[in-house]
Amino acid sequence: MSHTTQLPLSGSETGAGEAAPAAPSRTRRRPRSQQWAAWAFLTPVTLYLILFYAYPLYRNIDLSLRNYTVRSFVQGDAPFTGLENYRTVLADATFLPALLHTVLFTVVCLAFQYVIGLALAVFFHQHFQLSATLRALFLVPWLLPLIVSASTWSWMLNSDSGIVNAALHGMGIAPVNWLTSPSWSLTSVIIANIWIGVPFNLVVLYSGLQSIPAGLYEAAALDGAGAWRRFWSITFPLLRPVSAITLLLGLVYTLKVFDIIWIMTKGGPAESSTTFATWSYQLGFGNLLPAFGPGAAVGNLLVVAALVFGLVYIRVQRKQAWS
Repeated sequence: MSHTTQLPLSGSETGAGEAAPAAPSRTRRRPRSQQWAAWAFLTPVTLYLILFYAYPLYRNIDLSLRNYTVRSFVQGDAPFTGLENYRTVLADATFLPALLHTVLFTVVCLAFQYVIGLALAVFFHQHFQLSATLRALFLVPWLLPLIVSASTWSWMLNSDSGIVNAALHGMGIAPVNWLTSPSWSLTSVIIANIWIGVPFNLVVLYSGLQSIPAGLYEAAALDGAGAWRRFWSITFPLLRPVSAITLLLGLVYTLKVFDIIWIMTKGGPAESSTTFATWSYQLGFGNLLPAFGPGAAVGNLLVVAALVFGLVYIRVQRKQAWS
């Protein structure tokens, strides 16, 4: 039985008036159902950003540019004053002390949180017994609500019945007025905030240590490098990207710390622990005659500072992605 092979017809052998079928297009439009699904996923996020970020920011800017009183705040007829509220804030006697306290609070907290967190991360990286259990215990300050942490520190640092002064008395040291002395109030809130922020640094830096190849340490040990040399030559340089992200995120968070300071000292005594965050709240809500405009202006100064460091954080992330 013979087999015949059917050969494709050439263009001339097709019908004279018939055109060859067009090749399918490589780029096809996305089906309408997929487009609707994409918009459905984006809508909740967009609404969330508008309601809880864009609108409050707009209202805060509007507050800082108008002369709001309690009556005009309700009726919405506050006169436009431009940058007058910002000039009032800059000329206020509280501005420079609040700026100094904010800088000191942020820098000291960041330095101690990073150093202690890094030391604990290196310590737990040794993988000894109960390492996981102890790491979990160190996360407790981070998991507790801030009001609980601040209230606990207020009790511990109480001048009369605090456990810290009781311990000092047992060692023969005179008690310290931690929360009621202008010389110690800022130190007290700094100590409490360091205790709360160490677990965050521990977790992030420990994850960075996990990504460093163990072979580098083995090779350095064979070359005779000690523990301290291995840390400065391997651990610290390779942790720089993670350290930058940790410090930038901690900076943005520490700038706006309010709960701990307000619960422990309310910015006092005599404004000795007042920062921009507590000053903004006190101007807007802490007086019988609230100054909504200046309070919003102080808050916007914090927003600008956080935005600047946030842009730095994004730039660092992009450099890491390109490298």
